[in-house]
Amino acid sequence: MLNPERYLITSALPYANGPLHIGHLSGAYLSADIFVRFLRMMNKDVVFVCGSDENGAAITMRAKKEGIKPQEIIDKYHAQFSEAFEKMGISFDIYHRTSSELHKETAQEFFLDLYNKGIFQEIDSEQYYDEKAKQFLADRYITGTCPKCGHTEAYGDQCENCGSTLSPLELINPISTLTQEKPILKKTKHWYLPLNKYENWLNDFIVEGKLDEKYHHDVSKWKNHVIGQCKSWLDGGLQPRAMTRDLDWGVDVPHEIKDSEGKKLYVWMDAPIGYISATKYWAEKNDTDWKSYWQNDDTALIHFIGKDNIVFHCLIFPAILKAKENYILPINVPANQFMNLEGNKISTSRNWAVWVNEYIEDFPQNIDELRYNLIKNMPEHKDSEFTWKNFQETNNNELVNNIGNFVNRVVVLTNKYYNGLVPEFDQDSMFKGVWDEDFGGFHETEMLSLHDELQYLNSYLRKYEFRAALKTLMNISAKGNQLLQFNEPWKLIKEDPESVKAIMNLALQIVNVLSIASYVFMPFTSAKLRKLLVLPEIEGKGELLELLDELALGELPLETGHKINKPAHLFSKIEDDVIEAQIEKLKKSQKDEKTATISSDNEKKDTSNKAYKKQINFEDFTKLDLRTGTIKSAEKIKKADKLLKLIIDLGDCERTVASGIAAQYSPDQIIGKKVILLANLEPRKIRGVKSQGMILMAEDSQGKLSFINTDVELENGSMVN
Repeated sequence: MLNPERYLITSALPYANGPLHIGHLSGAYLSADIFVRFLRMMNKDVVFVCGSDENGAAITMRAKKEGIKPQEIIDKYHAQFSEAFEKMGISFDIYHRTSSELHKETAQEFFLDLYNKGIFQEIDSEQYYDEKAKQFLADRYITGTCPKCGHTEAYGDQCENCGSTLSPLELINPISTLTQEKPILKKTKHWYLPLNKYENWLNDFIVEGKLDEKYHHDVSKWKNHVIGQCKSWLDGGLQPRAMTRDLDWGVDVPHEIKDSEGKKLYVWMDAPIGYISATKYWAEKNDTDWKSYWQNDDTALIHFIGKDNIVFHCLIFPAILKAKENYILPINVPANQFMNLEGNKISTSRNWAVWVNEYIEDFPQNIDELRYNLIKNMPEHKDSEFTWKNFQETNNNELVNNIGNFVNRVVVLTNKYYNGLVPEFDQDSMFKGVWDEDFGGFHETEMLSLHDELQYLNSYLRKYEFRAALKTLMNISAKGNQLLQFNEPWKLIKEDPESVKAIMNLALQIVNVLSIASYVFMPFTSAKLRKLLVLPEIEGKGELLELLDELALGELPLETGHKINKPAHLFSKIEDDVIEAQIEKLKKSQKDEKTATISSDNEKKDTSNKAYKKQINFEDFTKLDLRTGTIKSAEKIKKADKLLKLIIDLGDCERTVASGIAAQYSPDQIIGKKVILLANLEPRKIRGVKSQGMILMAEDSQGKLSFINTDVELENGSMVN
């Protein structure tokens, strides 16, 4: 398998119970996207699959917290994920979802086949049960102290602090998240995958690397920390692991199996199978055979994940595939480590994160700038960190001053000296050169040098060393800047115009190389460069392979006489006030979360008797001008996820109100709603909107908002006394 016929690339399925943050991007999605774009540029047969993971206990937890149904949760986040990935340029061939009927059928078929083969062990075991809630507790419904790092808020399946995979019975001082009560142990029956039976096989496959020759080609060297984590589990001895759970949300255990009522597939049984069901869906839409991507030995399967998913992708899923038979195994699982944020771990529970959807809203024209920073700081072998100041520095000092400056000078000078035409030059023209000041004579050597640089980039990408590959791209641009700086064509033009033609031709060839190579890392920048050069956008159909062939022959890929466009800036500097605003937003979001947590804790202690506000006298009440009205229009306020701009019809006039209800109500849900408005509230400006009042809302113990209205319909503007 030195040269696979096809590649199947997967990214970890994001869990549909909360938004994406930059740690997710740097962990599993950007790395996969880079590799896939590279394969397409080398004219490989590749399919890139992913989808929303929409089963399991955390979905129902989120639904209960928000007071809505689980289906509403998964629909909300699946749509948000799809939009975010598309806008970030993550080029999936298919983005599927595990709530689909096709996925349920595929997962159940897998489970039933393993059951019929006698793979599973039926075990009666004691599991945690909440007597007050009257239900068995899924792993995520239990928190306690991590036995490995001492973190006091570890979940029953994983500690988010140290990344350790756990079982609920390992937790110290376990507590039910449903009732805050201590759970008891109660017997229940489940089906277990006997991982211990696959221990020697998994050791040979991953640690020893001697399973099969097909898993030892030039893109199969596994990362040390991946092998190390697997070895730690293997050295400790693998144990049977339950593949079912007592849940009310997820994929049903097939009804053909006795005593399966009320049992669901464990999320780590059904989620990886989501890769297969996604491939099936893609193949059906493209009239091709999905089996060639999962069952043919000449296919290379590669999983891109974060380090918290190593155990599932390297031990559990391969064991499931081995037991199922006739399925290929991953040739690599190039897991990244974690990305931290401003000196602390990214934490969804503490709201310490840069959320992808918010970044897109705040910086809609700066998508590649974030991609660049996350790739440059990608946690390939150890944890890394994102800071807003570093984001600003990489943008201003590297993108603007390196690539942006070089390209702009080349385009400006080409338009100034040659009316935008790629100049024809004398092969014997002398100039200082780009790689060696003493080198002279423009001929095949420069093209071969560019070829060598791209081969370095090629080599790094094949080894999943994306930071080094990105650096190579920037080196090419830096050498273009050197070419101009050394030769100063703006001075040389009068005394040696022939040499300037050679210099500018080479500079334009470099811009062309950048327009192709940047597609792998910064696809939107690539499109801008191609527009400047008046060339077709890159489609990922062997363009890099074709460029390498041309450069190897010393050919000039950009033909003389070709007319380019007028100058246009690729990047713009990001000012200090923009960065300071993001830092303050991050700090404030954590403070808000702490306040919300304290409030939530108080509610848990006594939800039946909320604290009343201090008393007011009758005169204070008579000062309130409360009026009935109708919401005439509603729209989202830019850069404010929680705010809607409402126009309230009060009969004799209309009022504009900024209302913080966007998290629970979409604009189209509330148009025509009858409301009560506090009409004499002093106007104030909120996110650029002059708010002229406040609508009355009621909030229950779960934080769900409801409109207040009269029991009979009154005309707009009626007073409430």
